[in-house]
Amino acid sequence: MPHINYAVDLTVEVFVVYENKVLLRKHDKYGIWLSVGGHIEPNEDPNQAAVREVKEEVGLTVELIPTTDILNIELDKYKHLIAPAFINRHHINDVHDHATMVYFAKTDSDKVKQGDREISEDWKWFTLEELEALSEGITETVRHYAKTALKTVKN
Repeated sequence: MPHINYAVDLTVEVFVVYENKVLLRKHDKYGIWLSVGGHIEPNEDPNQAAVREVKEEVGLTVELIPTTDILNIELDKYKHLIAPAFINRHHINDVHDHATMVYFAKTDSDKVKQGDREISEDWKWFTLEELEALSEGITETVRHYAKTALKTVKN
């Protein structure tokens, strides 16, 4: 029987790449480098959420980059989505986890304009070398995702 006081929220993370650099933000609550992202809203699919979260948080228009094939069949019956590059579940607090779909995206601008909510202390476009040299304030999982995004996304 499920616990009625426990939630697993569906969320997205987006590693945005521009000219061989990946955008990370210093999270306002946790003080560590993370990607852009947030909760999937009602009536929204994960792809829509990923694009919306980037626009809301950093003002960038992005194109999600597929890491697997997208079916192009039975389009009258299905909307085939871009699959996440990674998916994880992580603990937020005693009654709350996130199941997160991780996407890669490209943009044609590096001009970040923060939204009105979730203001971050710092934003930075990291090169592969800078990610490898970063010794504090980043988890190994985020570093891996960011490095993989840089190796995958060409713009």
